[in-house]
Amino acid sequence: MKPIITRFPPSPSGYLHIGGARTALFNWLYAKKTKGKFILRIEDTDEARSTEESVTAILQSLEWLGIDWDEGPYFQTQRYDIYNEYIERLVASGHAYNCSCTQDEVNAMREEARANGKNPQYNGHCRNLNLPKSDNTVVRLKTPATGVTLVEDVVKGNTAFQNAEIDDFIIQRSNGVAMYNLAVVVDDLTMNINTIIRGDDHLVNTPKQILIYQALGADLPLFGHVPMVLGADKARLSKRHGAMSVGEYRTMGFLADAMINYLVRLGWSHGDQEFFERADLIEKFDLEHLGRSASMFDLDKLMALNAKHIQKKSPKELGEHLLFHLKNLGIEAQNDAFTQAVIKTLQPRSKTLVEMAKSAVFYYRDEVEFDEKAINKFLKPEAAALLTKAANAIESLVDYSQEPLETMFKTLMEETGLGFGKIAQPLRVAITGTTVSPGIFEMLLALGKDKTILRIRTAVAFIQARP
Repeated sequence: MKPIITRFPPSPSGYLHIGGARTALFNWLYAKKTKGKFILRIEDTDEARSTEESVTAILQSLEWLGIDWDEGPYFQTQRYDIYNEYIERLVASGHAYNCSCTQDEVNAMREEARANGKNPQYNGHCRNLNLPKSDNTVVRLKTPATGVTLVEDVVKGNTAFQNAEIDDFIIQRSNGVAMYNLAVVVDDLTMNINTIIRGDDHLVNTPKQILIYQALGADLPLFGHVPMVLGADKARLSKRHGAMSVGEYRTMGFLADAMINYLVRLGWSHGDQEFFERADLIEKFDLEHLGRSASMFDLDKLMALNAKHIQKKSPKELGEHLLFHLKNLGIEAQNDAFTQAVIKTLQPRSKTLVEMAKSAVFYYRDEVEFDEKAINKFLKPEAAALLTKAANAIESLVDYSQEPLETMFKTLMEETGLGFGKIAQPLRVAITGTTVSPGIFEMLLALGKDKTILRIRTAVAFIQARP
């Protein structure tokens, strides 16, 4: 059996969006599962709309997702000679011909057909004229006038297209540039692509591509057209649904593994399992369980899945990702023992890395910024004595660990007659500046003894300096 070879051919006229990322993922997973090959091809023949910026953004998004390629990226604009060779072969074999009809003439043919109740299409005027190639001619494929072209689809099942509805379509413009359908087929043939998984918006092109394969006497690849991704309102996915470029999801604090997990579940299932790690997906992915119904993009579900992936990873793994978001907040940090201790305190409650980074800021800043409401509620004049007592008690600890801290708190509660919250909240505000933080003991341990004492004494000085 030949190895499976799949491909992802984005157009560099914009960024990589959710639908394109999912298509890339399906092809990548299937190649990985079968120990085949995944090829990246940039379809940049629309030179007016294609940009280097888009190419870079697409490559960066794929790299962030961890979708690597075995060959490429190939660029269609560097392959014109190959397309011309195949076009010449089709003309020489009688499967294609030169056509000199102008656009106005073709429009008139279509109007006449429409007036007669027929499908508006080119009428084959130049089909048997054997015209020579010139600056004004295009090349058209000779399509069968009768019968059907059957698209056998591993996802949608079989779809039959009436050949009478497919006119002799153009495969090369008069300027010598190959048309999309011709270029795609030649690329897939020369790159030995035998499995094509793509969005069902491409299904309309598939019968034309099959006719080109047949004209070239080539075997057909396996086709699988997956339904589109829709918004929660069942409308075509747009920016208002969260259909931003994939790179923006990184900026929003999503993990690549969570994004991969969510994307694969937009149209593929493995029983009732929702949470997948990358290796798990490569092992279990198949084409048989690609769905036939459109999938709904739900940002809340992505967020919940992201939280699970955050909780699942080790602090060290998360550290590499968190540094990016800390830097965006102006904090230069290292993925060291301190950062990993910080992560451990925030991990259970963080839905995104942005949320985690914002919650981590107080650990890294030398000066605590006190929230006005927190000051008025917990840093009252009488809190100074309590905080001083706490600072002295912490300073006297030889073993700065969880159990001695808990014992110290119990002693403070007994000496002051205050409940746990009455002590913990002023302490929390003194250390973080706010009333919301990780668990008090986890936070104190992550911050370290010296910084903890310094912050408490700074808060005492702040209270005493207030009028």
